Amino acid sequence: MLTDSIKLVIFDMAGTTVYDDHYVSEVLCASLALHGYTVPREAADEVMGIAKPVAIRTLLNQFYPAATGVSIEPIHQDFLRLMIEFYANAEDIREIEGSSVVFRELRRQGIKVGIDTGFSRDITDIIMNRLGWQEEGLVDVSVASDEVAHGRPAPDMVYRAMELTGITDVKSVMKVGDTPVDIMEGNNAGCGMVVGVLSGIGTPVELKEAGEALLVDSISDITAILDKTVVYN
Repeated sequence: MLTDSIKLVIFDMAGTTVYDDHYVSEVLCASLALHGYTVPREAADEVMGIAKPVAIRTLLNQFYPAATGVSIEPIHQDFLRLMIEFYANAEDIREIEGSSVVFRELRRQGIKVGIDTGFSRDITDIIMNRLGWQEEGLVDVSVASDEVAHGRPAPDMVYRAMELTGITDVKSVMKVGDTPVDIMEGNNAGCGMVVGVLSGIGTPVELKEAGEALLVDSISDITAILDKTVVYN
């Protein structure tokens, strides 16, 4: 069984383990709008999964090329403020069904559970606390995009999670996510398995084009993959 070779599973947050009805995209658009930049939500969807300062710069370059020299820091600070307010206060903050069950089962089997995310550390901690993952000890390691030199699709967060958990062989790592950059990240790191979930923003075509990956409906399929009992695309 794959449970004999996989020692660490690293999950994305929004769209993979955390329910997201375009909340992050809408906050990103709102942050840009506060500074006079109107960007369609569909375009914001396309930059999900990457570090948010990079996402902001990408959208400005795409829709406002004359803003090349504009500092993104004020926009990013507004994004952080609005996103923290949302995750701290919104009622509809919940995990994607089955996430905690999968975390518990992996840890029961001796497999470490990791989180990596395009969010910064402050937002990451708020989400994990709201969902009770910290209190219940369901996650062994989490890495935020502002804690590494390069966010996705670079492999830095995967390598940092390995370092913090004492995992030395990247082939014993599974990366799970719902965006093309999640798939790229896992492949760039050389993970032994990369899994795309269809519970978030990425379409099957987008995930397949991003690189080699198994595609499943949701996080609930992960334990079945490790037991080699799931049929995947």
